[in-house]
Amino acid sequence: MKTYQVNENGYYGEFGGAYIPEILHRCVSELQEAYLEVLTSRSFRHEYETLLRDYAGRPSPLYLTRRLSERHGCRIYLKREDLNHTGAHKINNTIGQILLARRMGKTRIIAETGAGQHGVATATVCALMDMDCVVYMGKTDVERQHTNVQKMEMLGARVMPVTSGNMTLKDATNEAIRDWCCHPSDTYYIIGSTVGPHPYPDMVARLQSVISEEIKAQLPEKEGRDYPDYLLACVGGGSNAAGSIYHYLDDQRVKIILAEAGGKGIDTGLSAATIKLGRQGIIHGSQTLVMQSEDGQIEEPYSISAGLDYPGIGPMHANLARTGRAAVMTVDDDEALEAAFRLTRLEGIIPALESAHALGALEKLSFRADDVVVLTLSGRGDKDMDTYVREKTTNGK
Repeated sequence: MKTYQVNENGYYGEFGGAYIPEILHRCVSELQEAYLEVLTSRSFRHEYETLLRDYAGRPSPLYLTRRLSERHGCRIYLKREDLNHTGAHKINNTIGQILLARRMGKTRIIAETGAGQHGVATATVCALMDMDCVVYMGKTDVERQHTNVQKMEMLGARVMPVTSGNMTLKDATNEAIRDWCCHPSDTYYIIGSTVGPHPYPDMVARLQSVISEEIKAQLPEKEGRDYPDYLLACVGGGSNAAGSIYHYLDDQRVKIILAEAGGKGIDTGLSAATIKLGRQGIIHGSQTLVMQSEDGQIEEPYSISAGLDYPGIGPMHANLARTGRAAVMTVDDDEALEAAFRLTRLEGIIPALESAHALGALEKLSFRADDVVVLTLSGRGDKDMDTYVREKTTNGK
């Protein structure tokens, strides 16, 4: 049977692998050898699942919308990752990785962050486990996500503003990798998405797969079956999407819709639509689709959403798009903003700008009355209030 899961060499089809400098070989090899044994061990599973339940607040609700469903003429459920501790899906991954780091004897944690949610989640678990924490964040994102910066600092993390390149997520990742190169013996790098060298894409997907595991357990009570007709999620690096679809990857009854950030439009040069615009290449240790110039230089992405402006995409999603297993929708800034205000008015839920891109994709689809749609609301909109207020003031939303 054909599978869309990773193979033993860390590839999803032709995407993935570990393309790393010699100086990182020890770090990555050590992780490759340890992660599956730890993640599948009984002691890890017990500690991880206990923390997800008692600390993060799982399971997250599967909420049947009333007015949003009426608008689209079907049954639309929101998987409420916004209700997790720290306000997004990111905590699922950071809890798992810090438990792994501790079992590997690491004492210092580094991370990269764009929207700040992964940074906050990393700082949170470092405070919980009493570990030193350094978070790299592009200066552009530091300015537009200042509330999350304040949270990280309150939690005891050192936030390092990055001033190279576009001063966003790609550049923060570059700096985190440089740090890891310099401190291989005591440092563990918690990557926040399904990107980077193997085993990170698979490891993050496994830790986020609690999302689809819960969907499978929650749907029978509501619909009498354990699968939806459609799964929708936004993609930047792709961790919330990977978790949402993990247990349905090989179930052809389920249509997978990925929403990526169109920015100002895919023809404007101000976009983060990596799947639509990217070509095969290598970024941050993985072979995937990359936004790049004719001579292979990485092009700067743009999105109103700090968590989606990454010039690559997780290799799982690159393969799903290449093989046609997933349909990819490009949602631009204005469409995402409209979708965010629409959900707020219809359901009383303010979504993160990232999640608003998945909501925007709903407008591009047609559903039948008996269709069951599950959309992952990956985060809450607290961090984006400045943007929402500015948009409301400027354009009278």
